Amino acid sequence: MSAQGPGSAGLPPAAALLGVADLLGPLAERFAQAGRELALVGGPVRDIMLERPSTNDLDLTTDARPEQIADLVAGWADTVWDVGARFGTVGVRHHGHHIEITTYRSESYDPASRKPEVTFGDTLAGDLGRRDFTINAMAVRLPSLEFVDLHDGMRDLGEQMLRTPSPPQESFSDDPLRMMRAARFVSQLGFTIAPDVVAAMTSMADRLSIVSAERIRDELAKLLLGAHPRRGLEVLVRTGLADAVLPELPALQLEVDEHHRHKDVYEHSLTVMEQAIALETAHHPAVEPDLVLRLAALLHDVGKPKTRRYETDGGVSFHHHEVVGARIVRKRLTDLRFPNDVVDSVTKLTELHLRFHGYGSGEWTDSAVRRYVRDAGDELVRLHKLTRADSTTRNRRRAAALQATYDSLEERIGVLAEQEELAAIRPDLDGNQIMAILGIGPGREVGAAYNHLLELRLEHGPMNPETAEAELRTWWAARSS
Repeated sequence: MSAQGPGSAGLPPAAALLGVADLLGPLAERFAQAGRELALVGGPVRDIMLERPSTNDLDLTTDARPEQIADLVAGWADTVWDVGARFGTVGVRHHGHHIEITTYRSESYDPASRKPEVTFGDTLAGDLGRRDFTINAMAVRLPSLEFVDLHDGMRDLGEQMLRTPSPPQESFSDDPLRMMRAARFVSQLGFTIAPDVVAAMTSMADRLSIVSAERIRDELAKLLLGAHPRRGLEVLVRTGLADAVLPELPALQLEVDEHHRHKDVYEHSLTVMEQAIALETAHHPAVEPDLVLRLAALLHDVGKPKTRRYETDGGVSFHHHEVVGARIVRKRLTDLRFPNDVVDSVTKLTELHLRFHGYGSGEWTDSAVRRYVRDAGDELVRLHKLTRADSTTRNRRRAAALQATYDSLEERIGVLAEQEELAAIRPDLDGNQIMAILGIGPGREVGAAYNHLLELRLEHGPMNPETAEAELRTWWAARSS
């Protein structure tokens, strides 16, 4: 172990420290005058050492209790909230920065409870020893700017290795979510997990069951949005954590025998996700990582295990796996407490991911194009990317043909969009016009008429009001008779 101060090897970059001093110096003086300690800790220190782009989120730790923290930040903070005070955390906003100040603490779980039991500590050393990983167990004391590294976090940063300050079994017993966090850091930082940590994760994977779905969801989302999500997901599967978090993923590892050959669905899904990520900036160069697209690419084939059938000719089929998969996706993401809009979007993309292949090798009618756009709705751009990413064939000629066919489809959509306002396909007569023409009031007949006109619109394109009225009267007369 080592404790390093200014001038020592491994000192945080001076410019970053000066920025911290300028921002937090006045607050640190308040704590010092009150006889209290204050230190920058955790992720912000790690990112300073890695010279990663800074964020507006900062974590501080102190020996002051929550009620004392609230008193000390009064008049300095622009906003204060204490919803986490019972866990020792007071949040503040200051000049656009979101700062969480937490009392030195220890978190542990009762084996039968999902709620952490919090006990407050009195020393920075004790607090650092209870953190998740050594790379997050470094601190910068304020206002002195003394760099504290008691668990060789700098060494592990240099080796790009994830280790725990305390024995991993003890650390993961205190908070099982740390096992998910390890996989998340593999995705975000590209680091490797130390063998003893991997062993502990594997033996304690079932311990994750006591953690709330919301906390698991947040870690999974951060993992998927990282720079190396495939690596993080492979950690989840390899350690057995995925069985508790996303069991549909390891289930894609279908056995392949010499008589019934098909793609390794698990490897295919990871590759599709990587290819979808490469297409995220296809329409908007500065786009942020897209959680919905990444989830849809990863999960688009989760219906295959339940629909696999061996054919008499020796082949394998997965009929309607997109429909079955959409149901599985909706349930899993709902259970993980993802927002409804995310659940709906990923479900829709899963259900539609094969639609492109249902129209042969390019003989798309105008009607088929309209229906494709109508069914995709707001997810059309993502569906373009997912469908392109879903081609993992090693046959270059076939891959080129698929991309060319999809190029043609996108061109057709563009042409029709200019002609017909495809983004808002609706019948040529609205409900009020239908009721006026037919002389009827609100009811299911209006809905039936509306749907009939919508089908005509999809099949034949826009009609002028006179033609639409004639079609409506013809339909009504046939229905009445």
